[in-house]
Amino acid sequence: MPVRVEPDRTFRQALAAADRPLAGMWVCSGSPLIAELCAGAGLDWLLIDAEHSPNGLESILAQLQAVRGYPVQAVVRPPVNDTVLLKQYLDLGVQDLLIPMVNSAAEAQAAIAAVRYPPHGVRGVGSALARASRWNRIPDYLARAAETISVTVQIETGAAVAAVEEILAVDGVDAIFLGPSDLAASMGLLGEQEHPTVRAAVEHCLAAAKTAGKPAGVNAFGEATARAYMDAGASFLLVGADVALLARGTEALADKFIPTNPDGGAPLGGTGDAPSSY
Repeated sequence: MPVRVEPDRTFRQALAAADRPLAGMWVCSGSPLIAELCAGAGLDWLLIDAEHSPNGLESILAQLQAVRGYPVQAVVRPPVNDTVLLKQYLDLGVQDLLIPMVNSAAEAQAAIAAVRYPPHGVRGVGSALARASRWNRIPDYLARAAETISVTVQIETGAAVAAVEEILAVDGVDAIFLGPSDLAASMGLLGEQEHPTVRAAVEHCLAAAKTAGKPAGVNAFGEATARAYMDAGASFLLVGADVALLARGTEALADKFIPTNPDGGAPLGGTGDAPSSY
């Protein structure tokens, strides 16, 4: 007799149950081993990224399987707000989506339609073949699917900031997430995510989300910035990344044990390139 299973808790439910901002990190390596290592760190959530990282369907599936045994929410960011791609992610068993570059209410509505079955959306029906329903081992999956999925949309352009109230009003948008790096670039401030104009735009969106009664999150690797956004109302944050931590950690190790040139320049045998901050 098959084992009947229940879907996991969604990110929407985790945010609703939280009594403090939820802290998470990017998982960008594409490695299930690294994802599992991060899952056991004690953070609240992980963002498995496929927009700027070498992740395809197979590696996302492997990482979902690797982290599932840990008390951490696994959110996945696709590379684009595309109906067909979102269908594939959902069928893999992705329950929590972070949709990038949502600039209008219409684009938010398209994302919501992609994750809902007809008549409420356009998601293709293939659950009997898919991990999403555990191959029809989740009772009444088709009728319950919408409640097993959360959608967070990313506000990361000036246009999105201008439309944030309309985006927040879209039924099915569970939360918004602010991306200061792309937001800064869209404002002509490339690389200046700490610029006062960018910070003000982020705080405007945090306030709009509070008014709408929906959670808002933000990417903030610097501790002081992260805490300032928490004070401004952020309900969840990304405060680091696996690849950045590994890059900085290995550089620090090299600095300890590799001698520098007598003139104080780059390590002997090195390229002379200074490591960039994250």
